[in-house]
Amino acid sequence: MFSASLPFSTLRRSPQDGSSPRFVSRISRAAALLAVGGGVTSAAFLGTGVAGAAPVTCVSPPSVNDIQVDGFASCGAKATDAARASATATDSGTAVSVAESGGNTSTLATGYGTALGASRAGGTSYAGALGGGIAHSWADNGATTIAIAGWGSGATAEQAGVDCAGTWSLAVNLASGQFCALGS
Repeated sequence: MFSASLPFSTLRRSPQDGSSPRFVSRISRAAALLAVGGGVTSAAFLGTGVAGAAPVTCVSPPSVNDIQVDGFASCGAKATDAARASATATDSGTAVSVAESGGNTSTLATGYGTALGASRAGGTSYAGALGGGIAHSWADNGATTIAIAGWGSGATAEQAGVDCAGTWSLAVNLASGQFCALGS
């Protein structure tokens, strides 16, 4: 289990380690990207569920509020004030994206998963619920957040912090350096 809920800048470093804040920032971003890749790869091996609905993709703009349902898959995307929102759902997934004031939100839900994302003021939010997980991502003021959850897991990434529940979870706030993975 691995978890870090404090920004890297608040962690104690000895004078001998020679780590600069810039170096720590680069390492934290590299670790986050590695964790995201591992999480997506692991989730791909889990499968996406049993229900058989065609994929639906909602995009805003051009619509102010795009809602689609096909069988058990559903999505919704709403964007205002020069923002962009997209949501994709397959099988029996539900994906919802909301963005305003220059925000950018993308969500993906497969096989009984629920992905919720929101952004504003130039924030970028990504949420992925794969094979039955629940993921929630919220970004504000130019921050970037990522939440990925697989079967039986949950992940939350927002300004206030990150939270992971279950073995197949990952949450990252790139602005603050906070992250958690694997349910811790």
